[in-house]
Order: sequence, then structure tokens, then C-alpha cells
Amino acid sequence: MKTYQYKVKGVDYEVEIAEVEGKIARVNVNGIPFEIEMQKPINAAKHPALAATRMQASAAAPVAAAAAAAPAKAPAAAAPAAPAAPAAPAGAGNAMKAPLPGTVTDVKVQVGQTVNVGDIVLVLEAMKMQNNIEAEYAGQVTSVLVKPGDTVMEGAVMLTIA
Repeated sequence: MKTYQYKVKGVDYEVEIAEVEGKIARVNVNGIPFEIEMQKPINAAKHPALAATRMQASAAAPVAAAAAAAPAKAPAAAAPAAPAAPAAPAGAGNAMKAPLPGTVTDVKVQVGQTVNVGDIVLVLEAMKMQNNIEAEYAGQVTSVLVKPGDTVMEGAVMLTIA
């Protein structure tokens, strides 16, 4: 296993590549396991050691780059719910960021919905515990960037409220 240190948008990530098989890489990012699908499998001609053992990470820098980018991209991959005539442009407003790394288990709001401070907007599972994430701002939800099953890192924007 090979470990890499990355900084993405000011957040430090320690990426450990556990296994690469075809287009799937199994990695640990800051101790959280991820299974990442690469756009193309690792080229065996360029990386014969990787093809022979399927667990070599010495030539898997593209996998590490994908691993470091995956947590940052995960929230953006979700399609927001249909807006109900939002007053502000989509994504405008105050960002609600993940207070800790975890997996989104439930999103309780939709774009266009009005929330008050303290309303539960989503549920985040971290270390086998369900954490209710409450709105830090009152206003209208302008974007929801996560969906149930998404893994987020600490500081990742999950939704915006204007």
C-alpha cells in the first residue's frame, strides 16, 4: 500500500491506496474507505508491476489524484431537487458545510423550501452514529449538493441557504 498527502481547497487529505483492479480503486482517505471508479483502467504496459500484483500503488499516481478529488467532487455529483421558484439564484447564499466526515443518510429539505435556524436539514452518519445537521441560517434552500449515500469530508459544502 502507498500513501499520498494532498491538499484540496485548503483541506489536507491522506490517501492510502489499498488495491487497484481494472477501473476500481479501493482507497482510504483520512481513514475513511472509498471505492473509486476511474475513467480508464491503469495501463498495464506502463505499469507492469501493478498488472502483476493488482495491489501495487507505485505507479498509481492517477488513482491517487482521483482519490483526492473524489471526496471534493462527491457533493457536486448529486442532482438538486426541482426548485419551487427560488427567490435567489441556485447555489446563492450561505453554505452549510459538513461539520465532520461521514455519509449522508437522509436529506430532509428540497430546493425552494424555507427553513428556520435549528431545523433539521439532513442526517449524517459518522462513526456509526446518526447526526442531525441543523440549519445554521434562516431562509430558502437554494441548492442541495448531496444525496443519501454520498460520503462527505469535513468542510464540504452540502447545501446553501439564502
